[in-house]
Amino acid sequence: MEKRTDRPERPDRPQRPVTGRRFYDEQNRPVTPKQFRPDRDAADGFAEEAPARPRGRGGSDNQPDQPDRGSAHRNGASRPPYRQDRPERTERSERGDDRPRYENRAPQQDRSIDMLFGLRPILEALNAGRTLEKIFLLRGTKNSLVGDISTLARAAGIQVQQVPVEKLDGLTRKNHQGAVAFVSPIDYAPLDNLLSGLFEEGKVPFLLLLDRITDVRNFGAIARTAECLGVQALVVPSHGAAQINGDALKTSAGALNLLPVCREANLQETIRFLQQSGVTVVACTEKATEAVGAAEVDFSGPVAVLMGSEEDGIAPELLRLADVRLKVPMAGQIQSLNVSVAAGIMLFEVARQRVTAE
Repeated sequence: MEKRTDRPERPDRPQRPVTGRRFYDEQNRPVTPKQFRPDRDAADGFAEEAPARPRGRGGSDNQPDQPDRGSAHRNGASRPPYRQDRPERTERSERGDDRPRYENRAPQQDRSIDMLFGLRPILEALNAGRTLEKIFLLRGTKNSLVGDISTLARAAGIQVQQVPVEKLDGLTRKNHQGAVAFVSPIDYAPLDNLLSGLFEEGKVPFLLLLDRITDVRNFGAIARTAECLGVQALVVPSHGAAQINGDALKTSAGALNLLPVCREANLQETIRFLQQSGVTVVACTEKATEAVGAAEVDFSGPVAVLMGSEEDGIAPELLRLADVRLKVPMAGQIQSLNVSVAAGIMLFEVARQRVTAE
């Protein structure tokens, strides 16, 4: 019978753990065994055991712990091997290019919409009649050029905003001289000329008024639905509306290049002007008592649909001026719709009645 003392000696333990093996202590915490630690002294046996610590993303990755950087440099040891396993880093260092990879990336606004910066270029653009979306001027700047820009912009219905220098630096890294302007990718149409042109051509006006729609993608989606359902023009306020930029054009699938957009300084006066011109203003709001489709409302005549903002809906002063107030019937528990979806439902009802009337 074989005795225990006759068994061959066990081979030496490997100097590195087997791939995939993990070791845990009595409290089920991942640890690295002593024989696999780099602080083991080959001549004197095991060095003083260092406290185990988790490695990687919450567990041991079966790789030897890196020695303390301070002690390594004091003892004349070289850097850890993983520094030498990155040739691309070494090549960049040899070129002297140690700058951050995305240091000079331009702000998002520079790529989403055309921009003018500088007092003189913005003034010349206003004198040339270019359509500007918004103008930012450095707060506290007082000179003749700033005064001329403010006067011309307000006369053209362009929003002018006084901002600190941090805002301007966030818009562009170029020498803006305290003035930045966004160039609109579309040309706005005057509402009175557009409405008179529709009547002269024998068409029945079908307009859409947007009260403080601030989300660019919502605005683009509404424009796309409106163009598909036969809306002849969008009416937006000059202040507090979404900026028409590249994102809006993309979301609208090009509808903003086909659908006229009218920018008005005061929507209350606009609603009164439409009513005096024989246009029925229909407000879509959850505060209404009658539902779309259930109410006996004739949409075959001149109609202007009024939609409110994403946050608080239609402003009370505009809601009081509306001729008709309707709501979208809902049976769910959320009891709210995205404004672009609600606009699509309301516009579809108008388009449906007009197709039926034909």
